[in-house]
Amino acid sequence: MSDPEPDHSVLCSCHCGAVTLRLAHAPLEVTHCNCSLCRRYGVLWAYYSKAEVTITAEPTNAYAWNGQHIDFHRCSTCGCVTHWYPRAASRDRLGINARLLDPAVLEGARVKQVDGGGTGIFY
Repeated sequence: MSDPEPDHSVLCSCHCGAVTLRLAHAPLEVTHCNCSLCRRYGVLWAYYSKAEVTITAEPTNAYAWNGQHIDFHRCSTCGCVTHWYPRAASRDRLGINARLLDPAVLEGARVKQVDGGGTGIFY
């Protein structure tokens, strides 16, 4: 019998704890976007497949920029932006606000910049 796989999951939550997210692993990379929405939210995005994230939440408020492709969720109690979720069931990727993670978890992550407010180029 082999030993069970080690659990590398990490937990994060909004400020009040009403929304918790269990991630399969710490992010290796996070994205800093300067688009008009992300810069106002002050977020860093960590991207995961739906299967890699478990979200436990009291009701959240959601906002879809221009009614488009993803819903940005925030805690209904403390207002922290927690994640974005795709509207199309065929899309598997979602974004987690990495600023909800303990700073020690983020120490090893590379910060990738994207000019979301202009060229769309990553650097």
